[in-house]
Amino acid sequence: MIPIADFSIENEIGQSLIAGVDEAGRGPLCGPVVAAAVIFPNRDIEIPVVIRDSKKMSSAQRATAYDWITKNTIWAVGECSPAEIDELNILWASMRAMERAVVAMSQVPEICLVDGNRVPAALHGRAVVKGDAKSLSIAAASIIAKETRDKIMRDLASRFPQYGWDRNAGYPTPEHLTAIEKYGITPHHRRSFGPVKNAVQSGEKS
Repeated sequence: MIPIADFSIENEIGQSLIAGVDEAGRGPLCGPVVAAAVIFPNRDIEIPVVIRDSKKMSSAQRATAYDWITKNTIWAVGECSPAEIDELNILWASMRAMERAVVAMSQVPEICLVDGNRVPAALHGRAVVKGDAKSLSIAAASIIAKETRDKIMRDLASRFPQYGWDRNAGYPTPEHLTAIEKYGITPHHRRSFGPVKNAVQSGEKS
């Protein structure tokens, strides 16, 4: 049974402007890592859509939820580029993307609920392990982050169709790995990630 996220954590904290923060895109071989921050200004609002961990939702559910969330909450996104990921490593790039998402919000949150076991240094908040299954604010952020990143990858796929990014979102699927072997890498690949690094080294040796 899929856990149902709610506002229990938010209501326990009791403050008004509580931002849920989550990221999407740690595992792919290319594209940015994208974070989102979401504040529900009215936690008594009726929510007519499914909002849960984005990985547990269908693409249609996510699209519907994204549309409702963006119209009924305070939200923002932040990202780190492949070059920044290579410079910082994916963990610290994810932290920076979360910080950028919160800084971009039109209202400053009183506290952030961050999915995972670590709060970015620049944020005042609480880490919530498996937070996207517990907090509606974090679940909403997970949806915004994933939908935003998936759109970025679909747009990139129109320029680099051979990699199938509109289908694999840049993850190391057999299709994507075969394309890297056949066509090489692009400026959007993360050169510090194993399969990409191997492709670069193979190209240098040939």
